[in-house]
Amino acid sequence: MLLRTAPFRGFDAFDQFFAGAGVRAAGAPLDAYRDGDAFFVEIDLPGVDPASIDATVDGNVLTVRAERTRTQREGVRRVITERPTGTVTRRLVLGDALDTDRLEATYDAGVLTLRIPVAEKARPRKIEIGTTQRELATA
Repeated sequence: MLLRTAPFRGFDAFDQFFAGAGVRAAGAPLDAYRDGDAFFVEIDLPGVDPASIDATVDGNVLTVRAERTRTQREGVRRVITERPTGTVTRRLVLGDALDTDRLEATYDAGVLTLRIPVAEKARPRKIEIGTTQRELATA
């Protein structure tokens, strides 16, 4: 469903996103799981304007980009600035068993949820077992 490869882990862009805060990031935290006939990816993107989130699929690579900005107000002098700003990018290599044409995305409470249906051909199916009747030879 989802290949755990180097692209699945953190990227330099995300590390740079947190560089100003003196934090070494391992990547945008995410959970991935299958529930029935759909695969879900939940990515933590706190403080991100939903309009800044861009999700694209190119082949079997899903790329999510988001921008976190800080509001600048006149006359305000910041004393501590630990919350990172900038662009974060996360890439996931998706398996061929997923139907990326029907991918759905929602953003709620700082979490981007991607729902990717499992392709019909990859869904479990019951195989009918036939029987054969053998005539017993009697001697």
